[in-house]
Amino acid sequence: MAMKIRLARGGSKKRPFYRIVAADSRMPRDGRFIEKLGTYNPLLPKDSEERVQMNVERVQYWLGEGAQVTDRVSRFLEAAGIVAKKERSNPKKAVPGKKAQERAEEKASKAAAAAEAAAAPAEEAAAE
Repeated sequence: MAMKIRLARGGSKKRPFYRIVAADSRMPRDGRFIEKLGTYNPLLPKDSEERVQMNVERVQYWLGEGAQVTDRVSRFLEAAGIVAKKERSNPKKAVPGKKAQERAEEKASKAAAAAEAAAAPAEEAAAE
């Protein structure tokens, strides 16, 4: 049986609340799970202790049994120091779009021209 440690959504519309669960990977997201391992409440502030709560011993047990962890839960485990932090790379995410790149080039060229124009009178005054 392929096990996953993942989030199961609860809460009402526009008020999300998640349970961190150990479930068979073939089961639906909010469907049957084997064990509840903790909770995640994204509505609380990031520095709140109640935002993410986990039963660390049971999480380590399921990891020892070979359970795979979803990306969001792995970030929680990394923050708690249970799992080693892994390198994530999405180089295209930080690159701005074409129009933004064009605007940046225009702005840079205008700034260079303005700096050149300001430097020219200062050089003349220094030469005299």
